[in-house]
Amino acid sequence: MKLPSISQSFTVNYDYKLYFTTGLFDTSNALFVNLIRNYQTEGQVKCVFILDKGVVDANSPLSEAIEGYCSFYRSKIDLKEIITITGGEESKNNQENVTKIWNAINEKSICRHSFVVAIGGGALIDMVGYAATTAHRGVKLIRIPTTVLAQNDAAVGVKNSINAFDKKNFIGTFAIPYAIINDFDFLKTLERRDWISGIAEGLKVALIKDEPFFNFIETNAHNLANRELEAMGPLIHRCAEIHMQHIGQGGDPFENGSSRPLDFGHWAAHKLEQMTGYKLRHGEAVAKGIALDVTYAYLIGLIELATLNRILKVFREIGFDLTLPVEGEKAVNELLKGIEEFREHLGGQLTITLISGIGSKHDVHVIDRDKMVEAIAMRTIEKHESN
Repeated sequence: MKLPSISQSFTVNYDYKLYFTTGLFDTSNALFVNLIRNYQTEGQVKCVFILDKGVVDANSPLSEAIEGYCSFYRSKIDLKEIITITGGEESKNNQENVTKIWNAINEKSICRHSFVVAIGGGALIDMVGYAATTAHRGVKLIRIPTTVLAQNDAAVGVKNSINAFDKKNFIGTFAIPYAIINDFDFLKTLERRDWISGIAEGLKVALIKDEPFFNFIETNAHNLANRELEAMGPLIHRCAEIHMQHIGQGGDPFENGSSRPLDFGHWAAHKLEQMTGYKLRHGEAVAKGIALDVTYAYLIGLIELATLNRILKVFREIGFDLTLPVEGEKAVNELLKGIEEFREHLGGQLTITLISGIGSKHDVHVIDRDKMVEAIAMRTIEKHESN
């Protein structure tokens, strides 16, 4: 029996917003409760909060503030549980964390009209997002990022993930968060490493998309290094804006194609994180990965030496160490495996984003191994950087 095939297509309109505030859980700040109220006007909405332990330790008494806020607005918010989990990349390496969140969603009867609220750095938000978006095929998620990198990059996208098989982000989902809230007060308690680390993502989008933004970062390098929020606030805002524009207007929000401009510098960054046992912060690894790729771009004639030196100078003025932690042929070969792992993770044709000038991305599909080895050597031996 022959039957005709059936075909159908449909379009889904997504809308998600990023809010900026301070003092989010001060009862005089109605932003959070209004988000809940706008979703469901009548009755209480159940919420489970997942907190990054490092954020709790640095922002005591955060848990009590959340409890007080939810109690003050108890006619709208039904606080079911607050769970504290050790953050950082380790939170994505331990799948027991996902199970702990699933258990809470199950035991507290959290449904698809309830909220999981993730408060922490980018790694914890990635992990919580994966747990939330796989329970009941998707529980509503609110992200409250607490680091520079999470506020301008990790938490403003549509990806959620955990690590597996010694590979970063091997298991994950694409899902739109209900909302993202950037509370700049959380930045005040960051370690210097975490303050600086997130600036790498700002430089990333500036280099591939926005020369005036790069000029802003270059002009404010000293202020950024000195933890001035007057410089960091606009950097976070513009970086997040570019990320969200790319997702919303770039034509490939769920990354079905092979080109990933927002992964500029990331093939090496992901491998360096894995090779160092995740001792490198993600932004630190991204800075090293970008430095390597712009060096390679110079060696193959895409950019001039003056452009290379200008870029490296800005990274260094902000406080980045651009030296690769790679010694010996074996380590170099291990780093180079990151190219194929990157292609495998993205799927399809190998596509590495480079730049042909500040603000101008340039995709390549083949890497000259000898030139890349030369670039690695230049980034490994500090004295070469002045040549």
